[in-house]
Amino acid sequence: MSDHAVIDIAFLEPAQPSAAEAIELLHDELFLFDDWMDRYQFIIELGQSLPPFPEAWKTDARLVPGCQSRVWLEPCARDGKLYFAGASDAAIVSGLVALLLQVYSGRSPTEIRATPATFLKDWGLIGALSGNRGNGVAAMAERIQRFAAA
Repeated sequence: MSDHAVIDIAFLEPAQPSAAEAIELLHDELFLFDDWMDRYQFIIELGQSLPPFPEAWKTDARLVPGCQSRVWLEPCARDGKLYFAGASDAAIVSGLVALLLQVYSGRSPTEIRATPATFLKDWGLIGALSGNRGNGVAAMAERIQRFAAA
C-alpha cells in the first residue's frame, strides 16, 4: 500500500450526516448499558475501530497537551470539511478519541464550531473519568475546535 493510501485511510469518514446525529446515535448506544463498566467497554471497543494512525505521525507536533496518556491528532481539510485522524497509547483514551472523531470528523468548520463538546459532560462521561482523563478529553475537544477556527 502506498504512503498516500495509508494517509487517506487514516482519516475517519463520518458515518452519520451531521454531528448532531452522531451525538444522538452515540448517546443511544452508550446508554444501552446500565453501568459504567459496560460503557467503558463500549468506549474501548470504539477505540479499537479507529483507522490505523501512521507511526510516522506520532510526533511531538501532533501530541495533544493536557492528556494523561499520549494522544496524537492530525487534521486534514478537504472539500470544505475537516477530517481528523487520531490515536492514543491507552485503550480507554483511544475510545474517547474515536468518540470525538465520530462527532467531528468530516464536518465543516462551521458545524464543528457550532457543536461544543458539552455532550460529554451532559452524559456524565467527564465526571465518570479520572480528573486527568476528563481534562484530556476536554483538551482533545478544544484542539478540534481550534483547528475548526483556524
